[in-house]
Amino acid sequence: QVQLVESGGGLVQAGGSLSLSCAASGSIFSINVMGYYRQVPGKQRELVAAVTTGGNINYADSVKGRFTISRDNAKNTVYLQMNNLRPEDTAVYYCNAEIRISVITTQNYWGQGTQVTVSS
Repeated sequence: QVQLVESGGGLVQAGGSLSLSCAASGSIFSINVMGYYRQVPGKQRELVAAVTTGGNINYADSVKGRFTISRDNAKNTVYLQMNNLRPEDTAVYYCNAEIRISVITTQNYWGQGTQVTVSS
C-alpha cells in the first residue's frame, strides 16, 4: 500500500506565507510526478504545481511568481512554499503523486487534503 501524508497549511493573512509538505511511503518502485491540486466548494479540483523526477515544473498561471514547488527524491517528499498569499488562494490543497508500484504498474494517489485559509 502507498500513502501520501500531508502536513502544513492553516490560516494566514493576505500577503503572508505558508508551506506544505507531502511524503509518500509504502511499496514504491519509483515516483514520476508529485504535485499539489486545490479545490474550493462547487468548483473542480485544479492543478497548482507539479514537479517531475527530472525536475521539470509546471505552475498554474495564478500562482507563478508566488509559489515554489520542490522535491526531495531521496525522501519521496514534495514541498510547496506559498508566498504573498491572496484570499483567492483559500482552498483545500491535495497532494498528488503518480507512482510506479511495479515495473509495469503506475497508479495515481491523493493525500488527505489540508485546508489553507487566507484572510483579507
